[in-house]
Amino acid sequence: MKPDRRRWTCPFIVLLCVLIAAAGCSEPLALLQPAPTATPVLPRAELAAMAFLRTWERGEFSALYDQLSSGSRARWTREEFAQQFRQAYSDAAVLSVQLQIRSALQKENEAKIAFHQAYQSAAVGLFEADNTLSMTLEGDRWLVNWVPSLIWPALTSATRFYIAEKRPSRGNIYDRNGLGLAVEGQVVTVGVVPGQIVNEPDVVATLSRITGLSVPNIRERMSKARADWFVPLKDLPVETYQQYAGLLEDLAGVVLRQSRIRAYSGGPLAAHVVGYLGKIREDELEAWKQRGYRGDESVGRAGLERWGETYLVGRKGGVLTVIDNQGLTLSTIAERPAQPSRNIYATIDRTLQAAAQLALGDRVGAIVALDPRTGQVLAMVSSPSFDPNQFVGEVSPAVWQSLLVDPRRPLFNRATQGTYPPASLFKVISTAAALEAGGYAPTSPFQCNGVWYGLGARWAKTCWLRSGHGPIDLAAGLTASCDVVFYEIGKHLHELEDGPNILAQYARAFGLGRITGLEGFDEAAGVVPDADWKSQTLRESWYPGDTVNMAIGQGYMLVTPLQMAVMFSAVANGGILYAPQTVLRVEASEDEPEITFPRKEVGRLPLKPDNLEVIRQSLLSVTSGARGTAIQAFDGFPISVAGKTGTAEHGGEEPHAWFAGYAPADNPQVAVAVLVEEGGEGSKTAAPIFRRVVEAYFDIEPPTPTPTHTVTSAVQVTPTSAAPR
Repeated sequence: MKPDRRRWTCPFIVLLCVLIAAAGCSEPLALLQPAPTATPVLPRAELAAMAFLRTWERGEFSALYDQLSSGSRARWTREEFAQQFRQAYSDAAVLSVQLQIRSALQKENEAKIAFHQAYQSAAVGLFEADNTLSMTLEGDRWLVNWVPSLIWPALTSATRFYIAEKRPSRGNIYDRNGLGLAVEGQVVTVGVVPGQIVNEPDVVATLSRITGLSVPNIRERMSKARADWFVPLKDLPVETYQQYAGLLEDLAGVVLRQSRIRAYSGGPLAAHVVGYLGKIREDELEAWKQRGYRGDESVGRAGLERWGETYLVGRKGGVLTVIDNQGLTLSTIAERPAQPSRNIYATIDRTLQAAAQLALGDRVGAIVALDPRTGQVLAMVSSPSFDPNQFVGEVSPAVWQSLLVDPRRPLFNRATQGTYPPASLFKVISTAAALEAGGYAPTSPFQCNGVWYGLGARWAKTCWLRSGHGPIDLAAGLTASCDVVFYEIGKHLHELEDGPNILAQYARAFGLGRITGLEGFDEAAGVVPDADWKSQTLRESWYPGDTVNMAIGQGYMLVTPLQMAVMFSAVANGGILYAPQTVLRVEASEDEPEITFPRKEVGRLPLKPDNLEVIRQSLLSVTSGARGTAIQAFDGFPISVAGKTGTAEHGGEEPHAWFAGYAPADNPQVAVAVLVEEGGEGSKTAAPIFRRVVEAYFDIEPPTPTPTHTVTSAVQVTPTSAAPR
């Protein structure tokens, strides 16, 4: 029997077709024909051009050099080639470029590739043009014949981009009543033109005396300049210049130039709220360029200057041109008008801010005053402060060094970043936990003999009133700040189901252990410890003593003054936690409407209305009741105040002093937290400061100081009594 050829021929043909298809051949039968004489196929110039343009778009200029023709590489080094791009991009404030091939003409060893280039500039927006890439085949590679006009048709080795910038003046920052905090000011730059000086020793000596620069410093600057150059020496405030105007204007070779500057009219007043300006650092340059900056500007570095940078700076405009070596304009490429800046109105009251800073004086500490109805910050003090005018213009290294090495850390915002044990202020939270989770009533009885042995004789703990408070109930315990009451509460809570975590849960519900949400400010979250935190942080178990310590606001608890102000605001307003805010509104512009900032609720206190009222009444008694720890500080005060004293042990020589509260007690309009580092007892140091702030808010005339005399306090019943906590 003859073999069936179809049985092997068909599979063979199928396999052959599959192989041919995989090789990309559209005519598989052609392979069955005799192979023609081989003809070399030239690579396509368009593919090489596309690779060149994609590398260009990515900004890989050094790699781009490898795709240049040998003639181009002989003309420019790799660095010189890359520098052409860097210079052009810098001059035109280029942010990005898109390149698209329009057509390709290839003839033997030469090719012309038409392409479109579209640049995005920080100064003028989009500008674009059509261009042509000339390419040469060298070996088996198409390479680019480079000329500077490939960056832009009008560019040559003798021309460059130039931007005439249009910068709007920086917007102002006002307080809530329209009083200036950061505004546009005037400065006079004093300088010299060396070639115009007639009596150099006299000129240099006079300038040294007026500017504060040393004679060698002035001479060194002059020596580095040409005879016809202007050499700036020092920016003088207009007021200072006016003192010496006649003398300076009579000196041959001295040149005076007036310009605008940022001026902080209050100096250190509200410096941590307003912030300051600073130069762009090298490591930030690219990020700022993406936002439309050239890199030589001063930008907001802290506070509202940083938060409001976008509004305050507006948008720069400009005219992009091509100029020659003499600076003559050859062509105009694009133009964009400037967008006006916008003013910011802060929530703070400049008058109240000044009064608060005066009340704190040169003590190290912080004050935060809020409107409890909205969360608006009415005053925020961190002491010591600094003068942001020091950062305007060129900042001397000596100024920076003095601020950085100052042990009191004036740049540090203690109101939002300082963390401290809350001490007896935390007893508000412990009372809430006792009423809501611990089964206590306001009248639950306790016995304070001055010493508590609840954890055993080895761990005896004392009350601040060593003689003891005697029989006392829970509500009075908060008023009198009786430690024994809260030791007992802590012990009891610890013994409940999930007891080690109950106080932590209530603390977080009162807003502690997290940032408050004050936009634009660096905040510390503080610490709300619990069993998991201690295990992870200290590798230790949580003991009953930890809960007992926490109940009086000691142990590992840490809070910020801002958190305490927010917490007492919530107690004042009926239980709503509002995110604090420092911006009242951003002024409207021609094209954009005014921006306002409504209050923002971030939580509710975990308290039934009746229990919240118990706490409010106990806090009112702190300043007015027989057992109150702050009755002396508010003696004769015409407005009812509710608040809490606190004295925080922290390992230093003196404890931190606290007072936080609100007024009027029956219709709260302002809530204030005062913290004085190592200030001693809260009743003696922080409470009087609180009073002066509230006096300023309500425009109450402070009482006339009386001669020093001995005062007997209701709580100082024995020689062993400690100061009220």
